[in-house]
Amino acid sequence: MDAWERFTGIHTRLAAPVPADGRGEPFNRKKGRTMGEVARMAVRATEAALHDAGLQGDPLIKGGRTGIAFGSSFGSPGPVLDFAELMTHGTSSTLNATSYIRMMSHTAAVNIGLHFGVTGRIIPTSSACTSGSQAIGYAAEAIRYGLMDIMIAGGAEELDVTEAAVFDTLFATSVCNDRPHTSPRPFDRDRDGLVIGEGAGVLVLEEWDQAVARGARIHAEVVGFATNSDGNHVTQPQAETMERALRMALHDASLPPEAIGFVNGHGTATEWGDIAESHATANLFGQHMPIHSLKSYFGHSLGACGAIEAWLGIEMMRENWFCPTANLDNIDPRCAMLDYVVSTPRVLHIEHLMSNNFAFGGINTSMIIRRV
Repeated sequence: MDAWERFTGIHTRLAAPVPADGRGEPFNRKKGRTMGEVARMAVRATEAALHDAGLQGDPLIKGGRTGIAFGSSFGSPGPVLDFAELMTHGTSSTLNATSYIRMMSHTAAVNIGLHFGVTGRIIPTSSACTSGSQAIGYAAEAIRYGLMDIMIAGGAEELDVTEAAVFDTLFATSVCNDRPHTSPRPFDRDRDGLVIGEGAGVLVLEEWDQAVARGARIHAEVVGFATNSDGNHVTQPQAETMERALRMALHDASLPPEAIGFVNGHGTATEWGDIAESHATANLFGQHMPIHSLKSYFGHSLGACGAIEAWLGIEMMRENWFCPTANLDNIDPRCAMLDYVVSTPRVLHIEHLMSNNFAFGGINTSMIIRRV
């Protein structure tokens, strides 16, 4: 990130931005005035998801039985400067009526609702790295308990140097600045930290009978979800409560551990996180459970990662093909023994995938997805 050279207060220069041609066309001024980049990506991803679900323009979206569960770590960081200028100089040349709307933590959820005219319940999830997975889990619960019939669920995150700075101050960012292709390295002995990414992912969840009746293309079924907290430390994850979340998800799905065929790990390439997660997983499943980390390919997209990784997990489960963890050359001996997928893809036909995420504040999520 050449543009970060001026920030001498941070050490990392690595990030994983969405390419310009992957962001879609910009919205016109009227539609886009309340959107920062995080909201724009969320709305574009929602457009694609609704199109895939056969619901784009469908009256069901505005009928009151469709809701939104969506999260991000933060809104758009840029408008914060509007308020900083006011606090510093007593006036601001850029502060306007949309500054707060663009920076608030639930800006993506609100803008999705405004853009598509959703009138059902909105569940904002701003829980750092579990924002996207909590959103999917809460969306599934809203449908399971008859509160909604359709839920737009997912997460988004906008890349900004301030996000890298958060982890840099904890000495948790990779500084392989002259060899970016070698980092991040989840579960690797030679890891040196995470790489911040960005993006948006959206799943459309729908009550089963309604989806079947209207001929929807069904990719998978969410059958189990759990979330809990460590209650111990803001940035030091605990294997015991992580494992408890995984067990709770299995209980919610009424499944034994041996029913899970693959674990889509959180794998941030940070020391505390990798070690704790590996032990939590091994304590439940044993050393023969295959696991990988998708963050090795596109970095840690924070509030978006739970949704993007769940989507990619579904795609891989449908294709019976699971990619290895990139850059994993020497498994850290302090990590628990597991079947780490390295070097080459794994061809597996499985019925259930577990996707796990863990966040600042000790928030843990575990989701179980069934093949259809």
